[in-house]
Amino acid sequence: MTTTRRAAYVEQRGPADSIRVGPLPVPDLGPDDVLVAVTAVSVNPVDTYVRSGRYDTPIPLPFIIGRDLVGTVAAVGPAVRGLAVGDAVWANSLGHAGRQGAATDLAVVPRERLYRLPDGVDPEVAVAVAHPAVTAYLGWFLRARIRPGWTVFVGGGAGNVGISSIQMAVRAGVRVIASARDTHADRCRAAGADAVVDYRAGDLADQIAAHAPDGIDVYWDTSGTNDTDLAAAVLKPGGRMLVTAARTPVTVALAPLYTHDVTIDGFVISRASATEFAQAAELINAMLAAGALTTRITRRLPLDRAAEAHRLLEAGEVDGRLLLTI
Repeated sequence: MTTTRRAAYVEQRGPADSIRVGPLPVPDLGPDDVLVAVTAVSVNPVDTYVRSGRYDTPIPLPFIIGRDLVGTVAAVGPAVRGLAVGDAVWANSLGHAGRQGAATDLAVVPRERLYRLPDGVDPEVAVAVAHPAVTAYLGWFLRARIRPGWTVFVGGGAGNVGISSIQMAVRAGVRVIASARDTHADRCRAAGADAVVDYRAGDLADQIAAHAPDGIDVYWDTSGTNDTDLAAAVLKPGGRMLVTAARTPVTVALAPLYTHDVTIDGFVISRASATEFAQAAELINAMLAAGALTTRITRRLPLDRAAEAHRLLEAGEVDGRLLLTI
């Protein structure tokens, strides 16, 4: 087996410029490990948080950056079942909690965190949609426990998590009201949103109420604005507000929330278990095979430009998905 690999890594937490690209040793495979020949890696905001130290999680040093990969099986440990050399696979829970990352030409992935890529699915679409779609699965099915016939609000509907959230909710028989700027409204409608409102308007609560006069069941602002007053105004009594990002500090008026029995439920994808990731992957694979999960890949950079990719993401200069190709 090859003893070295080419990787994008850091020797300590720091700025994007601390990312280096060069050879690192390939560790021995454990019994349940799979060696993956990586073809593409998606770049997520959380990747920059881990690299910089903004998200505090144990990492080995030198640390290979990145979470999501797609590629083919190059070798398997002796206890691995269900995968063989040459199989197309994807993963999206690397690069945190003590696990090495994805941005390398040869990644070692625990079998329980690796999923077969369905036949006919574009590998780049799969790796680009993985992180947003797993987030959507966790939010809708594990936290909110959505039911057919419900009405939900998806803020930031034209974003990466927003589009996946709309598509998954619609597949579950849920009616979606999304917010987006006028120029991006068509993205939400194409994903299946029943109605799209302009988040920049001053009467956002009235706009939502016009489409859901009896209130909504779940409020999820995937953009991270988290307007608790708005949530309390549009949720049905007993409704739920999901929190998965926080762009700025939020002052919360508690009275409108508890008097409406509103639950605020915050979660991060990083705390999901391997079993929960696998459950998400099952639905994601089914939707990918059916062409029901889509995304916008707007930039591709080679692995050697990993530092540039992180700078672009931190500067807010990526609209859509950014991939590192290997």
